[in-house]
Amino acid sequence: MHATQPSNRWKVILCFGLVYLFWGSTYLGIDIAVQTIPPALMCALRFTIAGAVMLAVCAMTGRKVLYSARQIGLASIVGILLLMGGNLTLSWAELAVPTGLAALILAVTPLWFLVLDTLLLGDHHISRRGKAGLALGIVGLFILFYPELMSDTALSHQQLIRSTALLGGSFSWALGSVLSKRWQSGMDVFSATGWQVLAAGIANFIFAVIVGDLPHAVWTAKGIGAVLYLVVCGSWIGYTAYIYLLDHVPTSKVSTYAYVNPVIAVILGWLILHERVDKFIAAGSAVVVLSVILVTSAKVKGKTVAEELPALESSGD
Repeated sequence: MHATQPSNRWKVILCFGLVYLFWGSTYLGIDIAVQTIPPALMCALRFTIAGAVMLAVCAMTGRKVLYSARQIGLASIVGILLLMGGNLTLSWAELAVPTGLAALILAVTPLWFLVLDTLLLGDHHISRRGKAGLALGIVGLFILFYPELMSDTALSHQQLIRSTALLGGSFSWALGSVLSKRWQSGMDVFSATGWQVLAAGIANFIFAVIVGDLPHAVWTAKGIGAVLYLVVCGSWIGYTAYIYLLDHVPTSKVSTYAYVNPVIAVILGWLILHERVDKFIAAGSAVVVLSVILVTSAKVKGKTVAEELPALESSGD
């Protein structure tokens, strides 16, 4: 949809680095937070605070914040698909599913991207080299977590249900990402992000009230600190960089974060928590990095202007 211009190259590289680094660390942050704060309430706090501050900063810096009800509604749908359908599912799953296995399951997200990008947008067709890189990424993640998958401890019934739910969450995330490319034309990228995040926070809060999360929260310094980390690094920095990439880079390339994040999580665990790094982790990480190189360097064929889907008209600008 948007070809990456030379002047934007370094911004794109920086945003990839921010998404790779900070989202790789959020698996740990989420795991810590949901131990004392129920998932829906945790997501509600995280996204309501992040979204409100984002919109306030946009307003104070002169960016347009108020749009038509239709535009805000479309942004809200995208935010709910991404940050409720995708992120709340992950937070709920991590109550029973190990973070490594959760990351492995979410590695199917780039495959959803390829399918939905073709069906809903039809403007990007990644080459065979790129598709090979996506497949190689799956192989790398299986190598990365092979010892865990082959362990003698079988998944409990609860783990199986929550692991399966992650597949639906990954589809919701991919759908929201693809729709954001189609719907957000005409909105400032940062204020649109603010509306997405705020809408997800409100939706998560409503859900938290419905399921009775509020009385079960235990407010510890560790849990609150994890939520604040997720607000700053996961939402303000990581999510804003992600939305910028969606507006400038084909989704098939943006989706490589799903391969890199588990590797980042492993590296941080080794550096900070002194977790063991065995031959499977080393080999899997190498394969994942190779897959990212293949995907990000693959040529992407775009349709001509006449063939492109018409952009939705924006009203109230």
